[in-house]
Amino acid sequence: MEGYKSSEYTSEVRTSKDKYRAGASAHITVTEKPKAETEADQHREEWDFEITESRENEKITYIIRGVRGARSMIQSYTLKPTEAGTEMTFAFDYEASNPIFWVLFKLYNYFKTEKDIERALEKLKSILEK
Repeated sequence: MEGYKSSEYTSEVRTSKDKYRAGASAHITVTEKPKAETEADQHREEWDFEITESRENEKITYIIRGVRGARSMIQSYTLKPTEAGTEMTFAFDYEASNPIFWVLFKLYNYFKTEKDIERALEKLKSILEK
């Protein structure tokens, strides 16, 4: 989702590494403005986020609760060094709140997630190449 995002850690964070350790959690607020961009047309969602697995420079897995149409979502990123650079694998699973949402959610996220990841990787690449 594009739009204003805010987050507040709900677990204790004493160092920057604490943000990425297993058990770290946060409450996230996302507000999306549709094309009309009026305040009345804004869509707001609140999610709870918890890291369930974290291996520095290798893998991070987290669960998100509170996403509309899903009981929970699990996302995982795995990094593997290669001769050409780094290979990233993204895994995504979710438990839908009903069968209709499952089909719609799967189609929506198939296209949206792929575009979001491509956009994020391009942004990261441009930052690293500076």
